[in-house]
Parts: sequence; structure tokens; C-alpha cells
Amino acid sequence: MSDGPRQGGYGPSTSKPWSSKPYHHPAAAWGAARSVAKVLIKERELFKGSTAMLTMNHPVRGFDCPGCAWPDDNHGVKLDICENGIKHVTWEMTPKRVDREFFAAHTVTELAEWNDYDLEDQGRLTEPMSYDAATDRYVPIGWDDAYTMVGEALRALDSPHAAAFYTSGRLSNEATFMYQLWAREFGTNNVPDCSNMCHEASGRALKASIATGKGTVSLDDWDACTALFVLGVNAASNAPRMLTSLAHAVKRGAQVVHINPMTEAAATRTIVPHEIGQMATFRASDTSTMNVQVRPGGDLALIRGVAKAVFEAEDANPGGGALDHEFLARFTDGFDEYRALVDAATWDELSVQAGVSEEQIRAVAQVYLDSPRSIIAWCLGVTQHEHGVDTVREFSNLLLLRGNIGREGAGPSPIRGHSNVQGNRTCGIDHNPSESFLAALDAECGIVSPRTPGLDTVATIEGMNDGSVKVFVALGGNFVLAAPDTKYTARGLRNCELTVQVSTKLNRSHLVHGRRALILPCLGRTERDEQASGVQGVSAEDAMSNVQLSMGKKKPASPHLRSELAILGGMARATLPDSATPWEEYVADYDLVRDSMSRVLPGFEGFNELVRQPMGFRIPQPARERIFLTPSGRAEFSHAPVPNAIPDDADVLVLQTMRSHDQWNTTIYSADDRYRGIKNLRELVFMNADDMRARGLSEGSFVDVTSTSRDGSTRTLTRYRAITYDLPVGAAAGYMPEMNALVGAADYSTQSDQPLMKNIQVRIAAAQ
Repeated sequence: MSDGPRQGGYGPSTSKPWSSKPYHHPAAAWGAARSVAKVLIKERELFKGSTAMLTMNHPVRGFDCPGCAWPDDNHGVKLDICENGIKHVTWEMTPKRVDREFFAAHTVTELAEWNDYDLEDQGRLTEPMSYDAATDRYVPIGWDDAYTMVGEALRALDSPHAAAFYTSGRLSNEATFMYQLWAREFGTNNVPDCSNMCHEASGRALKASIATGKGTVSLDDWDACTALFVLGVNAASNAPRMLTSLAHAVKRGAQVVHINPMTEAAATRTIVPHEIGQMATFRASDTSTMNVQVRPGGDLALIRGVAKAVFEAEDANPGGGALDHEFLARFTDGFDEYRALVDAATWDELSVQAGVSEEQIRAVAQVYLDSPRSIIAWCLGVTQHEHGVDTVREFSNLLLLRGNIGREGAGPSPIRGHSNVQGNRTCGIDHNPSESFLAALDAECGIVSPRTPGLDTVATIEGMNDGSVKVFVALGGNFVLAAPDTKYTARGLRNCELTVQVSTKLNRSHLVHGRRALILPCLGRTERDEQASGVQGVSAEDAMSNVQLSMGKKKPASPHLRSELAILGGMARATLPDSATPWEEYVADYDLVRDSMSRVLPGFEGFNELVRQPMGFRIPQPARERIFLTPSGRAEFSHAPVPNAIPDDADVLVLQTMRSHDQWNTTIYSADDRYRGIKNLRELVFMNADDMRARGLSEGSFVDVTSTSRDGSTRTLTRYRAITYDLPVGAAAGYMPEMNALVGAADYSTQSDQPLMKNIQVRIAAAQ
């Protein structure tokens, strides 16, 4: 992996002049339409890409977008699509191919010098490939031989715990169930996933508070709420279809409060492209009624300030409605201790730690007090901190005060990223599974699952580096770029005996590999999946617990591609030749997988019938019915102290990593970031103007960015450009995956074990 600065970062190389100019246009709108048209033309998929829009996000008859996890519209929208979803699908539908001739022409050493955009831009993988160390090339291998290689490597391990089975959020529910079954029948709970890096804090917090690892609200609740608080979310880039819900909320008179260090485009105005009249007349809709710029990591202090104002309102008018006394008495535990904790907090402390004035915190509180039905939504700007679990639990505390859980138009709503990341966890990808899940799995499948907790993502990387993890299997994703401490992660992968990547396109993780390595190409979400019993569909769960069937229609990119389930079944049988699990039958007919799932997963009873309903089904949640399956049988208040969000050294800034707009996870479509006004530049760091002046920096100055890890080690990115942006003093921001290199192996939350990608302590100085 090259260390040299490139103006395009991990995106396309460019020598065009860079520019930075504030973006004043509505989110989505004609800018999105033009961007989509460029992608369709570039990928030579004007017709197929356009027709795919008509079936994307239409359950049963169409396919589920492989992008974000935002729920599908349930009110008849014909074009339930967004700019990034179309880019993602078109990227998958490209006519370009990476075949055996391509690999014969290029060594791995040569490809390692290519930038990441160019690697993915070569097109779809077409057949299984195996790394040949003698020639430093990937060479063709038959499917059966590939399965045999995996099986023999796993059976040769001294312990099943020397293998790790990683999942990205694109894996379907059915494939997820088979994947975790393979790992557990083999004998390990080492099933790390991308959620370990993203919303692990949300799951742990919500389980502790209300005994569910998910939000309780539906899209109908978003349509019914009277106040919506959105924290740490950049909806226009990360969940663009959310713009429709934000605009509709403001139009019907709801209050929409965005809380984020950066005021993003989604927090201003939008023109949703399927609103034809608005597009034609350039008529924008507001997406917010208030914007609050909190310091990075200051969310808990701000929300506690809102709670303090609620208690003050109750004291000023006892029984006047500030608190829901009946709900608190019947359904909660720990209220008195929480009240004492809030009373002890001073306004000065809360204001300083939030980086927000007392007056503005009180304004947020008044919105909450005036609202009969409130939702709190959040994303990674909240979770990727040391105190992420405490912060999400504080959201629950605030909701509990006014009974805003378990009724229409109210509740917690984490905004998930990848299309089936929530379904992965539901269907068994959990390194620390519950006994109830394991007991049900064992009873259905006739196995004895291990009870020892497995490795999460951070621990897997450590295990690869210390030699305790020798085989690494990845279903989707680009692990080396998604994970923290890029060089350390790469070193760990190279230390493995075998790495297996199940993928659709070439990426960096194929080039940073073990002593032996396999690339196993799979069908994409848009492609027709035909097995022995006929055409198959798979399901995915969105961020609001809806499960829907996805049917690909497009001819596969290569006749040699296999489905995720077929690949998993082949590897599982080769690993466990005497297994009684009907792997071949599962692959032949996915209904049989769903039948097994229906007897293991709560809420999936009658799975095959439910998922074929026009809109699928929503998984029941006891907490939504005010049934709290906690040890006390009640919703639990938490009692965390207000964390210190301010570095001890005034010269240290808190840097947050993020995506550009023209990017989906580690896939980068261009070197532009339209909504932040950036063109032809990724190697940058956004800074407050006062922080730049204090360091003698001007717009576009070359700077070195140095982080100090918790273990005392330092990491530096050189010759990045300093760009002025509207950020709180002491805050900075830059793009992932480039800036993942600043997050050390020791820099993870002790609460959630998530890498601290939104709280990197850095010093920024003029480049040497």
C-alpha cells in the first residue's frame, strides 16, 4: 500500500485543480440527477441502469438496494430510490470484467500500487482465483478445489478459535444464518462483523435500557411524530431516502432538530427527485427547524441538559405534563437515582462539555417539552466515541421521562448503514450470542454450539497480528480499508495462513492477503439466482426491523458466479464432511433455510409465508408494546457521569472521520464531495477558521496530521490540505478510509469495543 500523498486520496487520481466553495443548493435535487446521469453514462448502463430504478426497493417483484438500510416507502412511491443507491447498483451492473486474462497480465505487487478507485473500476470478478506465490499472481481455481482448500485449512487448525468469519452488511439473512451455522458447527463464535465498528454501542445500550438491540420505531412513527431529534447523522450522503421523511415532517408542522458538529446539507433544504413538481419548479423543502453544532463527543452533555430543563419545568409546575408520572411508575426502574444525577449537574458543566450555550440547550429542551410525540435518531457521530454506550442510554433516559417509548410516533431510532447490517445480527452474526439463541440453534440443527464468547473485529485484528488467528474468511466488504489502523490490519492479514474473500469486485483486501489466498466471486443483489429448485429470492432487514424479499432479475455477470449461499454451502461441506446439516438441500432451495430460521429466530414463525407478503413483515418487538425483558422487568435508567469531551492539551483537536458524498463505505466514486463544496480533493482536513489562524495556516496549506494513540504511539498523515469549514473550535474532520490510518490498535471504546473513529486526538501543523 502506497504511503505517498495523492490528491484524490483512495479515490481516482486527479491532477485537476482542487477547489473548496460553500454549497448553497438543496440536497438531492438536480445536483443528484446530474450526478446519476454521469455515472450511468460512464458505466455504459443508461438503459439497464434506468430500468433497474423501476424495480429497486420494491419487495417480492424487485430487488433490495444493496446500499443503505433505510426502510422502503409503504405508500406507493414508484421511484423509491436515491442518488447513492443508483450509483451502487450501476457500479454492480458494469459491463467491465476482471477475468483470468486480467490477473495473468498483472502481478499482485503491481496491482498494489494502483489506487483503490482503479482497482474497483476494472469491473466484476468472473471466476474463483487462488494466489500463486511463485508467480505473484492470482490464477484460476475450480470451485470444488477452492472449497477443498478452505476445508483442509480449517481442519488443520489446532483449534476452531484460530479462524475468524467476518461479515459485511451486504450478506442476506439466509446466507447470514448459514454462515454463522457453519462457524458454530465448526466450533467457534469468532464471527466479527462491520457492526462491531459502527453501531455496536447502540445495540449494547438499547439492550441494557429496554432489552432490544434495535430501535422501536417504524416509518409510520416518523410520519406521526411531532418532534424529531437527529444526532450525528449526515442523511444526504448516508441515507438519502431519509430526506423525504425529514421534508415531510417539516411540511406537516413537526419540529426537526439536527445536532451535529457540522451543519450538513441534509439539515437545510432538499428537493426530492421523485417529487416531479418540485423538481420542475426548483421548489425546495426545508429539512430542519433548528440546527445545533455540538462539539465532538458532547452529545451526552447536551441531552442531559435537556433532561435538566425537563426536571426544572416539572418543578415549576408539578404534574403539569413535563414528566409522564404514570409511565415512570409502571414501566421504569432507577428514576430517582437519575433525577439526583441530573440535579447535581451544573449548567456551566453541561454547556462547556456540549460546546453549546445554556440558552440553546434550553431551546432544544423546549422543543421536547412542547412535543406530544418525540423520536431520537442517531448514527455514527454518536456511537464511535469512548462513551458511545452511555450516550445512547442517555437518549433512552430522556425518552423515558415523557413516556416516549412504546407508543405511536415516539421512540429510539438508530440510523443503520449497510443494507442488511441489522439482519446480520438478528440472524446470528454475534460474537457474544445469547444462550436462548444458541439453545434454539442447537435444537433445530442438531449441533452443540460453543458457549465461549468469540472475537469481535478489534480482537480479530489483534489475533491475526499475534498469530492466534490463522484463517480469515470475509463475506463481502473491503476489510483492510474499513478497519482502523490500516497498516496494522494489513500486517495481520499478511500474517494469516489463508485469507478468503467472497466479493463482487476487485479491492484492496484481495492484494493484502495471507500466505495462501482465495477470491471467490458471488452474485450481486441485482442478479438472477437460479438453483436446483428454481429461481431464488433472499431477504434483508432494514433499520426499522422490516424484513422483505429481494429478487434479482439481471443475467449474472459471468456463468461462473455462485450465490452467497452456494459458496457457503460448499465451504461448509468441505470443512465438515460428516455434518448432518443439509448444506446441499439448503443451497438447492432457500425455503428450507427459511424453514430452519423460522424455528430458531423469535418473530420469524411462518417466515416463508410472511416474507412473500407485498411488504414483507415487521419483526415483533416486546419493547414496542412496553414489555421490557430486562432483569427488573422494566425500562432501566442509566446513571453515567458526564464525560470529559475536551482534550487536556489545548493544542490537540478532536478529529472525526466521515464519508464524502460521492462515496459508499470504502467505494469512492470520485474525488469530489458535492455537499461540502469540494472538488478534486480527498487528502484534506476540515478545520475551524480560528484553529487555522492559531496555527498560522491559510486556506489550502499543506499540513501534517499526527495522532497519539492510547498506548503512546503516534501516526502521521503528511501533506494534507487544511480547508476552512464551519466546525466548532477544537474540532476537525476528514475522510475515511484515508484517515483510518490515524486510529491506533489501542484506540477503541472500553464500553463498546468500537474503534474511536469519531474521536481521534490529533495535532495539526504546517507540513515539514
